[in-house]
Amino acid sequence: MTGFPATMRDLAAMAVVAALALAAVPVHAQKQLYKWTDEQGNVHYTDKAPESRGGVVLDKQGRPVRTIEAPPTPEQARAKAAAIEREQSLAKENEGAVRRDRALLASYTTESEIDLARARASATYETQIQSAQAYMAQLTKRKQDIDARKARFGDKPIPPQLEAESAGADSEYAKNSDLVAQKRRELAAVVARYDADKARWRELKSIEDANTAAQAAGRPPTPVAGSPKK
Repeated sequence: MTGFPATMRDLAAMAVVAALALAAVPVHAQKQLYKWTDEQGNVHYTDKAPESRGGVVLDKQGRPVRTIEAPPTPEQARAKAAAIEREQSLAKENEGAVRRDRALLASYTTESEIDLARARASATYETQIQSAQAYMAQLTKRKQDIDARKARFGDKPIPPQLEAESAGADSEYAKNSDLVAQKRRELAAVVARYDADKARWRELKSIEDANTAAQAAGRPPTPVAGSPKK
């Protein structure tokens, strides 16, 4: 075999080894032969596939038939599970985006309808803010009256009832001040959401109109940007 190229020598040697291995295996078991390498780099030929390592399936002439992949390590299994979870999460997100787009187009026929819906939603928060601010104005006058009454005592002890009244007014004022701040944040979120809906509706409507024109002209439709995401 010294006259063969390197690849031919390898095949010839493998065929010899495989033949010898097959000769040592009972006739009834000579159906498959597996070639695999252990942790020390030693090559083995067996009639049973290795459980924890990859290998190559050989035919009766010792020729490779197919490859057996090694089972994944715990780290590889966790990485694969995480990748599958990410893909599922992305697919779910894409489906949600498509549903939101369809609902947006079905809910409004003009931009003015979105503006009207935003105004109605904003009015609820604006009313709550105005009500809380009106109450705070009353509390401010009440606090001023209490402070004036407390000042009349000068260096004398202030009655516990008046101190409690003062503390109660302060607590109510602080509570309503926090309420106003919270409602302003909620109002800003509502306005931002409707503004985003309006911008998205305008984009979807533009694509929808363009696709209608393309269909009439026999051209392919334009895909909707952002739905689904890749």
